[in-house]
Amino acid sequence: MQKFCKKISIKKSNNNLHWQILKKDKVFRNIYRFNILFTKFYKNIIPIKYFKEKRMNFTAKEISLFLNGEIEGDAEVSVNNISKIEQGKKGTLSFLANPKYENYLYSTDSSIVLINKNLELQKKVKATLIRVDDAYKAFASLLEMYQQGKQAQHIGIHEKSSIRENVRLGENIYIGEFVVIARNSVIGNNTKIHPQVFIGENVEIGENTIIYHGVKIYDECKIGSNCIIHAGAVIGADGFGFAPAEDGKHKKVPQVGNVVIEDFVEIGANTTIDRATLGSTIIRKGAKLDNLIQIAHNVEVGESCFIAAQTGVSGSTKIGKRVWVGGQVGFAGHIQIADDVKIGAQAGIQGSVKKEGSVIQGSPAIPLANFQKSSIAFKTLPDLRREFYSLKREMEELKEQLKNK
Repeated sequence: MQKFCKKISIKKSNNNLHWQILKKDKVFRNIYRFNILFTKFYKNIIPIKYFKEKRMNFTAKEISLFLNGEIEGDAEVSVNNISKIEQGKKGTLSFLANPKYENYLYSTDSSIVLINKNLELQKKVKATLIRVDDAYKAFASLLEMYQQGKQAQHIGIHEKSSIRENVRLGENIYIGEFVVIARNSVIGNNTKIHPQVFIGENVEIGENTIIYHGVKIYDECKIGSNCIIHAGAVIGADGFGFAPAEDGKHKKVPQVGNVVIEDFVEIGANTTIDRATLGSTIIRKGAKLDNLIQIAHNVEVGESCFIAAQTGVSGSTKIGKRVWVGGQVGFAGHIQIADDVKIGAQAGIQGSVKKEGSVIQGSPAIPLANFQKSSIAFKTLPDLRREFYSLKREMEELKEQLKNK
């Protein structure tokens, strides 16, 4: 059992809910043993049909142990899904953190509800309650665990995937159907590659990374550990580089660099990150990119940046650490943004922002206080226009009167 625990990277501990569940799960254990046996003889090419999803069940007792909570009700009741408290169903877990929703606590069909320890009940509750110090934080930790549990069920290599020569595969990986991995690429331990992903030649992907359906990763790109890349993202397409020719046409400039995504980065759905002309386009450690973002060639996004949807960053721009960017922001090329800058939605960044901690908005972007004052003035422009032309007419009338005297 200790060997099994080590193989699936689950710490053997009474406080670890994954271990509590999996050590009792004979089906999962037998599947994994088959995986190990099959790997020895068939070089890790494992038909995924042997790894059908088995939904995990969690009892109130196990959840309470994980959260250090106090149970009121049936300790053996189990759940296998989650739901909003107002839409609760049997077999699901909900939480109550906002007092505005307390009335749903007494009518919900959820089997288990997390509540704060200091909540005083006004009526009888049919659900099993687990009292914790902070229901919202406890539920968030369960969501993380639930997501990890779902990913843990994906193990093996689908028989319809295509893995070319000299590919190095780590342990406990998942490669879904119609995945293509080109020559000389490296996939780290515990990484999950979902169906229809393309991975080019000489790509390196670290450990514990999740790559969702339909992602395309071009040649030579490097993806770190503990990353998440959502469906439809394209990593390493050519940068938008063209040189004007004498005949008026545009000659393509070859883009021979790559993309480097460091550890703990999350990339949203349909986001595109172009390869560098030379060198690397870099997304630094801990950065979070929303859906539908365009990162151009040779851009560098700093550590722990937070960039919202539909933002476009032009070539060779350098964004500092911990920069927050609202939706639909446009960055000009070849500029630099200092650390800890905050940029409001729909801003147009035409030049470098050199002052750390600046808060800016507008197009072109200006300090937030000035933008707010300008917004107030902008709202009154129609009235100001009418007053201006009214005063202009009066002045003209006065001039005519003065001429006639």
